[in-house]
Amino acid sequence: MTLASVLILLVLGGAGTASAHAALRSTDPGDGAVVATAPSRLTLTFTESVALLDDSFRVLDPENRRVDTGEAGHGPGGARTARVSLPPKLAQGTYVVVWRVVSADSHPVSGAFTFSVGKASPTLAVTTAGPTEDPATASLYDIGRYLAYLAAALLIGTAAFIVLCRPADPAPLRAPLLIGWWTLLGSTLVLLVLRAPYETGTGPGTAFDPAALGRTLTGRPGIALLARLALLLTAAFCHARLREHADPAGRVGGGREGPAGVADGRLGGRERLVRVVGGALAVGLALTWATAEHASAGIQVPVAMTSAVLHLLAMAVWLGGLTALLLSLYRAADLDPATVTRFSRLAFASVTVLVVTGVYQSWRGLGSWDALTGTTYGALLTAKLAAVVVLLTAAALSRSWTGRLAAAPDPAAAPDPDPAPESVPESAPTPLPHRRALRRSVLAEVAVAVVVLVISTVLSGTLPGRAAAEAAEGPATAGGLPVASVTTIPFDVGTPNGKGKVQITLDPGRVGDNAVQAVVYGPDGGLSTVPELRLSLTLPSQRIGPLDARIRDAGGYWTTSDLTVPLAGTWTMKVTVRVSELDQVSASARVRITG
Repeated sequence: MTLASVLILLVLGGAGTASAHAALRSTDPGDGAVVATAPSRLTLTFTESVALLDDSFRVLDPENRRVDTGEAGHGPGGARTARVSLPPKLAQGTYVVVWRVVSADSHPVSGAFTFSVGKASPTLAVTTAGPTEDPATASLYDIGRYLAYLAAALLIGTAAFIVLCRPADPAPLRAPLLIGWWTLLGSTLVLLVLRAPYETGTGPGTAFDPAALGRTLTGRPGIALLARLALLLTAAFCHARLREHADPAGRVGGGREGPAGVADGRLGGRERLVRVVGGALAVGLALTWATAEHASAGIQVPVAMTSAVLHLLAMAVWLGGLTALLLSLYRAADLDPATVTRFSRLAFASVTVLVVTGVYQSWRGLGSWDALTGTTYGALLTAKLAAVVVLLTAAALSRSWTGRLAAAPDPAAAPDPDPAPESVPESAPTPLPHRRALRRSVLAEVAVAVVVLVISTVLSGTLPGRAAAEAAEGPATAGGLPVASVTTIPFDVGTPNGKGKVQITLDPGRVGDNAVQAVVYGPDGGLSTVPELRLSLTLPSQRIGPLDARIRDAGGYWTTSDLTVPLAGTWTMKVTVRVSELDQVSASARVRITG
């Protein structure tokens, strides 16, 4: 099972980058805007709070040279905004803005947009936002995240099984405790070191840059990882102290034991202390995930954080406890049926918590039924639900065998007709046929549980459906430069100084709703103010039009956001320019509208 899990992690580690979770809501200047005067600053507004990097903004001028900007900071809108100042007197032409920030749930997000000063450049600066993550860094970081989830489930679940189910022979469970602790410690260190290159999208070689590492240690994800390390060291110290007071079998003293080794229901002071301290450490570990992932951003953050902690703990207690039970069934010399019964009750409570918190988190992440089938998050959630149904089916079978095991009489000697490689001796108090059947059903549960854990980890790195809907409402710039149609139409009214041109930008220049921005230039190439400008579109091949764009004067340029183009094709764009009370002229040009 360990080998299979590692292979799955290695495959998924290189399967692709995680989607970012903060969506760009608006930019100022607007994407594709043509402004009469150069702006003094750029402001981006996001759907959730973002953290800024040393290189959060790169601005390229019309000659594709980088513009010197001020230090990036937040605007008046608070942590949901990112702002940078621009130098005065920007040259005329089109500028490209490439940005990169870290969303509140710790995932980096980047994009690009354009704006023009005075008029659009004949050719744009060629650039894109670049990859969100370096492939090598992303693969290593994702593997670290997967291993951290698996290790947390193994560590917390095994500890809970020992403390709450009180197996008579806890010796076989020392190995998973150590494996879980060391794996979680190692993966946390890897995540801490790779955090800076993961945020900046650089290679693993930049991981030990002092400035980047210092920024990591003061950011929220870095602080969460440091807290996880501190909790792991505290857990190791507490475990070492407890072992000093444990009996030869590894049990913590304090309770009153009957002949079969089952506590009579009264916990000793030391065992109560173990439960309190262990529970606090488990909650603390769960919080290190909740404070740096989906629950920390979006709506209803306090409720979401509580739900995320309960969900992770219930998952760990159930799935990690299954592994502990499986090892006990195979390797423990003396497995009391009461121990299995206790875990059955504990697993049922865990499943109940998982269902309640899972329903809430699904609603919070999806936002609508359409997102269940129309987004990657919804598809992964559906796959996880299907895997959980299979897991619950296997759990029901295990629960049935648990009932038979508890009700069956203890055999004096019953050789196992199908012994395991390291089977229990004939004197084991557990009825061997029922034990063998329970082993198989629990093994099936653990196998499906690995799949559920992998899907859950991938789901935690995928853009939620609700955020995807918000992103769709904003400018589509995350994957690179937006596509827009820019058309220049010359005109001549036949009077002195009556020549000029109109530059019309259709954004996005495709079928559907388009924004229109039109700028009039005089014979000297400078901006010109005219009393009236009209724009219409006609598709002669389909006998459609003319469609009046109904553009309005916005002070230096003419605009509308309500032009709907119904079909793809080559349209005729006609402008009518009135330069005085008596003089006006119409001119046309062809423009291609894509589907």
